[in-house]
Amino acid sequence: MFKHFGGSLLFTLAGLLLGAWYGWELYGTIDGMLGIVWICAVLAVLEVSLSFDNAAVNASVLKDMDPVWQQRFLTWGIAIAVFGMRIVFPLVIVMVAASLGPVEAMNLALTDPVRYQEIVEGAHIGLMGFGGAFLGMVGLNYFFDSDKEVDWIAAIERPLAKVADIEAVSIGLVLAATWGVSTVLADADALTFIIAAIAGLLTYLAVEIVNHVLEPPTPSTGDVAKAGFGAFLYLEVLDASFSFDGVIGAFALTNNLIIIAIGLGIGAMFVRSMTIFLVKKGTMSEYRYLEHGAFYAILALAAIMYLNTFVHISEVITGLIGAVLIGLAFWSSVRWNRANPDGDGEGEGEEAVA
Repeated sequence: MFKHFGGSLLFTLAGLLLGAWYGWELYGTIDGMLGIVWICAVLAVLEVSLSFDNAAVNASVLKDMDPVWQQRFLTWGIAIAVFGMRIVFPLVIVMVAASLGPVEAMNLALTDPVRYQEIVEGAHIGLMGFGGAFLGMVGLNYFFDSDKEVDWIAAIERPLAKVADIEAVSIGLVLAATWGVSTVLADADALTFIIAAIAGLLTYLAVEIVNHVLEPPTPSTGDVAKAGFGAFLYLEVLDASFSFDGVIGAFALTNNLIIIAIGLGIGAMFVRSMTIFLVKKGTMSEYRYLEHGAFYAILALAAIMYLNTFVHISEVITGLIGAVLIGLAFWSSVRWNRANPDGDGEGEGEEAVA
């Protein structure tokens, strides 16, 4: 176990020590220092709880990737996830929203964290629209697949597979949901939400186009998860969409960029370790419904993002829903493995926890 999580534990120790040093420099008291360390630790737990389903989905994609691109994602890709999404991305939001340069945005984050928080939170509608649409496309296209051989919740999945050959059915559902949410928003927010959601949908399609250009689709290699660079882009955008809630939710605890970066960075490293563990152990293949649970969790997160535009849903609830769905899928997989020790069952789906 230490082989897979040792690096994250060392990174956690370094991060908490850095938080302790920063707390001492900031307040000059033991209480202040311990307070910063505590917030860093809570943010790390928040990120892990929100991103467990992210690790499961990453593993389901990585298991089919070329080993070279696997390693590139687990090194460069995670670096982008840790530093890009947790540090650079909020700064880019401020740069665009306030028409500031990178230096001015950094100064604002460090010298006026309250204003910085206001600007980032002001982008909430757009972030939820983009992330919800992208994740909605990811989740729906997993289930709208006529070639999918294994069903977990057959009553839901089999009807979806039967209409999978209808062109653009998932796009239609995402657009319908987008229009439905926009009707309950103020006019300005509705326009922002619609534009962001369309951008998320187009980003998904663009990643698929890149994948098909780089590797022409065949019966064995047509999936977005099979291409090297295409799958790398897919995972990066996927991680970005997953991280929106964590970045926004972090401001409930602190508006200090450095503290947020330390806490969420620790959490992101544990997501990387969980991803590696699931891939190396072959967990996604060994437990036949685990991948289903991860994609149900994606659809749940997409729905929560859309709902979050007009009603607040606690990050705790968001994290628990994903964890429960994956836990139920794991339990169903264990039951199937026990009933079919030779792996020769007929692949019948089951009703969640029947």
